[in-house]
Amino acid sequence: RLKEFLKKEVNLELSTQPDFEERAIDFSEVEQLMNSINTIPAPCAPVINPQAPNAATGTSLRVCWGLFSDDAVECYQLCYKPVSNERHGDEQAEHMLKVKETYCTITNLLPNTQYEFWVSALNASGSSPPSERAVYVTAPSPPVIKSKKMRSCENAALVCWESRDINPVDSYTVEL
Repeated sequence: RLKEFLKKEVNLELSTQPDFEERAIDFSEVEQLMNSINTIPAPCAPVINPQAPNAATGTSLRVCWGLFSDDAVECYQLCYKPVSNERHGDEQAEHMLKVKETYCTITNLLPNTQYEFWVSALNASGSSPPSERAVYVTAPSPPVIKSKKMRSCENAALVCWESRDINPVDSYTVEL
């Protein structure tokens, strides 16, 4: 019986045309509701702090900043580059880090070198303008004492050393 049924041609056309009303759907209430939902604005620019005492080693810097508003922030984007009077491509390379806190310790830096830092705040609505730029300086490398040139007598000692830094060092402290 199934074979016979499948051989028959079935007419699937509806005998009468359905009448559909043309309706214009009014979305004004939905639009009003959507516009009334408070969206989170993009955050204001953070303020980067000047370098704090003891915030540097020869190869690292601790950078801090603040956000002086009640803006919602998901993370911060910290950017930095070495400060140089010369225009070399590699020396002027900018580095970027995403950070959750309002501070970051950057490592693998060059001793006795100036770095320029700036930070932006980010949330779901977008990015803030960047902060003002701040210059931080890594500590100089310890000098190398020239032991073959050292001399001493009963009331005095002569100690000679040599700086390993490319940039000039302002002063040294000798401790006995």
